[in-house]
Amino acid sequence: MPAFLVFRVTAIAEAFSWTGLLAGMYLKHVSHTTDAGVWLFGRIHGALFVAYLAATLWAARAERWSFWRTGFALAASIPPLTTLIFERWVTKRRPAPEPAPATV
Repeated sequence: MPAFLVFRVTAIAEAFSWTGLLAGMYLKHVSHTTDAGVWLFGRIHGALFVAYLAATLWAARAERWSFWRTGFALAASIPPLTTLIFERWVTKRRPAPEPAPATV
């Protein structure tokens, strides 16, 4: 699978895991009903966080991102749902792929 596709998938998945973790934190700390959401989504989010960092470094190298773009991509992993915003931003600014040569 190409590096940029892996980056996109992990960025979106990491954002969704943040949503689950935030819902779990609400259930645990605000409504005081259960801590199962934090237990489950904490583990999922942790794994996807690490996967996002690895995919970001892979995509940055494959796509030849600048130091600043790579830094912003890594920093986007910290605030909730920011990986989704960064993924949309970088996808819009990605150069169009070269067309495949015609086969006869």
